[in-house]
Amino acid sequence: MRFVDTNVLLYAVSTARGEAKKGAVARSLLREEDLALSAQVLQEFYVQATRAGRLDPLTHDQAAALIDAWLRFQVQETTPALVQAALATAARHRISYWDAAIVEAARILGCRVVLSEDLNDGQDFDGVRVENPFRPT
Repeated sequence: MRFVDTNVLLYAVSTARGEAKKGAVARSLLREEDLALSAQVLQEFYVQATRAGRLDPLTHDQAAALIDAWLRFQVQETTPALVQAALATAARHRISYWDAAIVEAARILGCRVVLSEDLNDGQDFDGVRVENPFRPT
């Protein structure tokens, strides 16, 4: 199973011309079955996708409908154990708490890969590896 970071969801709904290729990659990924995400990712998606300053903001109803559809994937809740693990990972790897929470949510769900443009492609966080699905091939 692979863990999906927020940027994949945001590219999937983007109408920006400069993001067309990334949007196609993201939409293709989201048709696959072996994906997981977290409550944090869904929250970040909602906030960013509906943000008034966004070029192509979604309405509340549009964003909520998408989140509802993505609940077909396994979703990791934010728990005290996840918070503690993320704090340790943030300190150990010198990354932000929010990035560490993504890594630890993936670990809890048994994902060995995090699909993300925000973390370093190829970086391994003690068995959870980052893959940038948008890197040029």
